[in-house]
Amino acid sequence: MTDDLAHDRAAHHDITDVLLRYASGIDRRDWELFRTCFTDDCHADYGDIGAWDDLDAITAFMIDSHAQLGHTLHRLSNFSVAVSGAKATARTYVDAVLMTTDGQTCINAVGFYDDELVDTADGWRIATRTFTPVRLGVLGPS
Repeated sequence: MTDDLAHDRAAHHDITDVLLRYASGIDRRDWELFRTCFTDDCHADYGDIGAWDDLDAITAFMIDSHAQLGHTLHRLSNFSVAVSGAKATARTYVDAVLMTTDGQTCINAVGFYDDELVDTADGWRIATRTFTPVRLGVLGPS
């Protein structure tokens, strides 16, 4: 195996880990874990939901918005990662269930994340994220 191929495979594994930490950090309300996913000067654009220009801003939003919810479940799939040295891009599908505190209804957000990542001294981090919603809806008793 060439050094480049070994590097790309290791990077793909590490980047996938970053993306899964993001989902786990939110679902567990583990905001320190969540913070390990982004650069300090990240830019995140979630369309109509909002946009943030640094780690503190996106973390504050996630803390505030998830404090009003019950359990959440962010399911990620179809990880497509392309590595180029110390930079990478990734597209990841997300199907998120965000329960209300009464457990009777939920928001279902389906879409994908397009990320630009950089390899930092602390490992791979998301520098730029765009969330594209495909379906946003409310599910619950009729």
